[in-house]
Amino acid sequence: MPRIPTPASIEAAPAASRPMLHAVEKQLGVVPNLFRLVSNSPAALEGYLGLSGALAKGRLPAPTRERIALAVAEINGCSYCLSAHTYLGKNLAKLDDAEMVANRAGGSNDPKAAAAVLFAAKIARDRGHIGDEDLSAVRLAGYDDAQIIEIVQHVALNVWTNYVNEVARTEIDFPVVSVRKAA
Repeated sequence: MPRIPTPASIEAAPAASRPMLHAVEKQLGVVPNLFRLVSNSPAALEGYLGLSGALAKGRLPAPTRERIALAVAEINGCSYCLSAHTYLGKNLAKLDDAEMVANRAGGSNDPKAAAAVLFAAKIARDRGHIGDEDLSAVRLAGYDDAQIIEIVQHVALNVWTNYVNEVARTEIDFPVVSVRKAA
């Protein structure tokens, strides 16, 4: 049961959020619950859309961005984000099931992408306190400083959406994928 109400429609959202939600609808064809939830704060919605839009113009390819999102969602135990990014990974980034399983475990079947996902997972688990060897490994895999900053920013954005969805208990509006239970 959601703990923070999600506006049922664009028209039910605060007036200042409506143009942004219409833009999401135009881009995606639908307005996922996360966007409507965040629209409770027009400032938060503007910030989320601004950062997401800026990072989409970055140098990390879409499949790598989805891989990072899957790893971070698994680490943070966010079934909403895991469900959303499994759907996006499969349908937009064209990741196969084996790849997404690897991503959820903090890796990848692609050697270069594996370095980015491993680095992102380390950042998420250790709250940014990484070692020199972690930075060296991602550089050796071919990532430059700009891409490293983008990896950190993607982790931060995904941690934020994970936390928002967990705090609110957002109703999942994608095919449901549950986080693994810790052993």
